[in-house]
Amino acid sequence: MPPKSKVTRDMIVNAAVEIAREAGAEAINARAVAQKLNCSTQPVMYHFATMDELKRAAYSRTDDFHTEYLMNCSGCKNPLLEIGLNYIRFAIAEPCLFRFLFQSGYAEENSLPEMIDSENLTPLLSAMQEWLGMDMDNIKDVFLTVALFTHGYASIIANNTLEFDEALVAAHLERALKGAVIAVSQEENNEEVL
Repeated sequence: MPPKSKVTRDMIVNAAVEIAREAGAEAINARAVAQKLNCSTQPVMYHFATMDELKRAAYSRTDDFHTEYLMNCSGCKNPLLEIGLNYIRFAIAEPCLFRFLFQSGYAEENSLPEMIDSENLTPLLSAMQEWLGMDMDNIKDVFLTVALFTHGYASIIANNTLEFDEALVAAHLERALKGAVIAVSQEENNEEVL
């Protein structure tokens, strides 16, 4: 039986996430991970056949962290607004991880419908459904509108040095949310939206 590895798969993934956090996902390689763990590249290559495999594992861990970050809004007056603000706060606090998640090409989903049906969105969509009292198809429509708006804000802030005015952004997000809810409700009742 081979000796147990002192450097675990989990340690390697954590190191890769830290590298992505500090320098971006493009900086993840066997040598950088080994240096971060103070070991040779052998354990990295033992646990991950390719760097793409390691980056996908790091992406998944980062995605879980992002979901947890977003959902940290218990006791909020308007959880949907708070989740949107958390999305933007994440882009500000973790710009390299934000770019890894949304601008690296490692997302498993290849379309907006696939993204909306992702397991990671289930807690968020369920919270929206509970708060708004709409059926899930309508919730997904509202979510898509607000998510695209919020992502635009977060991308501009994460990729530039724009100042984050939380009160202004909150007002815009609230307007986008109200507008999306009204539009979906009117469409459901076959009313003219514009």
